[in-house]
Amino acid sequence: MILVTGGTGFLGSELIKQLTDHGSAVRALKRKNSKVPALIAENPLVEWVISDINEPADLQTAFEGITQVYHCAAFVSLSPKYKKQLFHVNIEGTSNVVNLCVENNCRLLHVSSVAALGLAKKGSKITEKDFWEYDSKAHAYGLSKYEGEMEVWRGINEGLNAIIVNPSVIIGKNAGFEGSGAIFKLVKGGFPFYTNGASGFVDVEDVVRAMILLMDSKIRGERYIISAGDIHYKELFAAIANGFNVEPPKKEAKGWMLGIAWRALKLVSVFTGSDPSITKDTAKSSVTFSYYNNNKVIEQTGIVFKPVLQSIKEITQYLK
Repeated sequence: MILVTGGTGFLGSELIKQLTDHGSAVRALKRKNSKVPALIAENPLVEWVISDINEPADLQTAFEGITQVYHCAAFVSLSPKYKKQLFHVNIEGTSNVVNLCVENNCRLLHVSSVAALGLAKKGSKITEKDFWEYDSKAHAYGLSKYEGEMEVWRGINEGLNAIIVNPSVIIGKNAGFEGSGAIFKLVKGGFPFYTNGASGFVDVEDVVRAMILLMDSKIRGERYIISAGDIHYKELFAAIANGFNVEPPKKEAKGWMLGIAWRALKLVSVFTGSDPSITKDTAKSSVTFSYYNNNKVIEQTGIVFKPVLQSIKEITQYLK
């Protein structure tokens, strides 16, 4: 039987949908107060188990009869105030999953992130061979995903049958205006600025397709970048604006402007208690050029990625 952690999340719910569409029975973990998305609600092939990856005793029961584990559960935030929670879930929680996979002889597919990858050599794209060099000043999310991935490599050294995937920014209509969907909300609302940076993007449906192909292969002890393509933020914002039939951002947000913005918003948050919409880490990442090489997963699975601009068109049509 297949176990999915983070089953109520954006990625986890799409994974469960595709697995059950193929006729596979799934046991999925959810926290007590998590809501099951409509995409997979009342699915007869899904057995829901209330459990927390940071509670090994609860997890032990969930692993009974399991042969494959997709570890999608994670805490995502670029706000430094959540460092403790990021480390607790993404490192300690992953360690618990790895230990139980070793104990129960399960095959594991761990969802890491491109945030756990290293920097490319000058003039090259980032590949799976680029390992992250430890930087105490790096954002907490990147640190937590790197250390979480190290737990999986530790398990592999102990004999664990595992694969790691490193998705770039995952987008899709079912994200709505939350998570990566916040970009769509921002542009739809008439945001006038764009930033001079770039990153990789990929449709959630393609991420899941790649995950299933890799899980069902004989490959083990490897990591794979899952990214459809790289796009500059100015082009990204323009494509989203075009999809919503609104004016695209025309003003470049300079680095110094972002510096003032995150500092001002941080000060405001002290009085309001709310999380600032721009942090030092998000400001820094928005003016960084990150390009990713997806050749390995294409060559070894044969997957054909949906172009990023096509995904954007489909998402904006759905969200109008």
